[in-house]
Amino acid sequence: MPAIHKLPEVLINQIAAGEVVERPASVLKELLENSLDAGSRAVEVALLQGGVKQLRISDDGCGIERDDLALALERHATSKIASLEDLEAVGTMGFRGEALAAIASVARTRVTSRATGAAHAWRVTEREREPVPAALNAGTVIEVEDLYYNTPARRKFLKSEGTEFGHCDDVFRRIALARPDVGFQLSHNGRVSLRLAAGDAQRRVREVLGDDFMAHCRAVTAESGALRLTGFAALPAYARANRDAQFFYVNGRFVRDKLIQHALREAYADILHGARHPAFVLFLDMDPAGVDVNVHPAKTEVRFREGRAIHQFVFHGLSRALAAPVQAAAVPPDASRAVEIPAYAGPTEQTRLAVEEPAAARFTWQGGAGASTPTAPRASHGAWSDAPPRAGGFPAAAMPPPALPDGAAGAPLGYAVGQIHGVYVLAQNAHGLVLVDMHAAHERILYEQLKHVLDGTPGVQRLLIPAVFNASRIELATAEEHAETLLRMGFDVAAAGPAELAVRSVPALLGRANVADLLHALLAELRDFPASEVIAARRNELLATMACHGAVRANRQLTLPEMNALLRDMEATERADQCNHGRPTWTQLSMTELDRLFMRGQ
Repeated sequence: MPAIHKLPEVLINQIAAGEVVERPASVLKELLENSLDAGSRAVEVALLQGGVKQLRISDDGCGIERDDLALALERHATSKIASLEDLEAVGTMGFRGEALAAIASVARTRVTSRATGAAHAWRVTEREREPVPAALNAGTVIEVEDLYYNTPARRKFLKSEGTEFGHCDDVFRRIALARPDVGFQLSHNGRVSLRLAAGDAQRRVREVLGDDFMAHCRAVTAESGALRLTGFAALPAYARANRDAQFFYVNGRFVRDKLIQHALREAYADILHGARHPAFVLFLDMDPAGVDVNVHPAKTEVRFREGRAIHQFVFHGLSRALAAPVQAAAVPPDASRAVEIPAYAGPTEQTRLAVEEPAAARFTWQGGAGASTPTAPRASHGAWSDAPPRAGGFPAAAMPPPALPDGAAGAPLGYAVGQIHGVYVLAQNAHGLVLVDMHAAHERILYEQLKHVLDGTPGVQRLLIPAVFNASRIELATAEEHAETLLRMGFDVAAAGPAELAVRSVPALLGRANVADLLHALLAELRDFPASEVIAARRNELLATMACHGAVRANRQLTLPEMNALLRDMEATERADQCNHGRPTWTQLSMTELDRLFMRGQ
């Protein structure tokens, strides 16, 4: 066996570079963080050939003193910490003192810096560590050329120029999102790719992620003691096929943490299903002593000292923002074209009830003979009418649309003016036209009500005549095995014969639902997930199935009071912007958008 010997310093640095310098984007990340630690207010990045040929970063920060320049390229040399206490409460992006040394070991590196108050700038390179005079107005310029020129095996692992630039662009945007108070510019092969002026967080998020993200997001603000969660979270309508629009920061540092990721997934679990991924830009501010950032050289992994508390804080903070009722989330799409809702003139009794009935009132779906429609408790205003539908597709009460009531401008979803093919409700609010998918909206309303009911004692409606329907042997066995679970949910189910089931009671919320269809679907769910623990975990999925079967179906003609009652319920229901499957329940067309459709003013 060879004798034990010390590694040469150059090889030590090159081994360290394998952890810190994976590709040009890794170099960019480390140098951008150094610029921010230096208090820079403007940072410019110039890349050649994806950053492989050259990567140049200039800033207007505090600069580096002449006597410190040579040390800046040495391993474990830093100005940011000096003791274990500093490390345990580090507030800077960098602190290890490894990045510049690692970079200099695998690339031609030149550092030019002029410290605040210095007569002129000084320069050092990876070969010439003795500072020499240089010309620079202020701040620091770092040039990194020919990455991996001296380790050709590592260079072979780099991808195409376009791919490497794409990774650099991702890092640049990620860091720019965290510091909206700093101006950034990125150029590639002499052409400016992105220029971001200093501003506020909302402007920076809009510039980086675009108008579409901002149009589909909710502002997030939550505080508890020293913990603060802020930012923007997109609704399911903006869900992505991958995680390219997920940004989470802890004290300004971008992190990918399993505990945080779990909390975020749980917050979206009730509104986003399937293989889609949510989009968000969230910032968690906390006491630096409560988080260990010294877990991995890349510093994207952290460890929380109170992990469970952090998990619950992030989960509940994001859940509350996503669950906000419509009135708290509705933002005028175009305030400049907002119109005044006319005063109410001569209401009918039905419309008066729909607008003015007290919050404690309840409504009932009034279906025809044999209609499969639910009876549901009201969350706010509303009344249901017996007015017969018109053959033409609009309820009699909707033709012609009446004048809208005083105070309609305060109703985010406005007031109904008609219905299309028994599927969509049309409403007018202060900003234009609102389109509502009535089945999706009612499904969400029922689902949220079912959750509240199940948390307490469920209301049960006894059936005067038990509903009997055909059932397979496996359905009979499933109903018998899970009779107690079904009873807790409000279903009294028992065998009525060798191939039949009888239902003697149902949840009061679903008193008019198609019992046979509903039970077939529920028993299928219970059959696939038989263990009681699993059933408890999938409670919401079971309730979603119940709500879907109980919600009003397409081709159900509604009267104006019924439509308005649905709108008021949506405004009072959490997560009413999406159905249980993550699809939108309503959309807004502003007056400007309507004008554009008809080329008004052109």
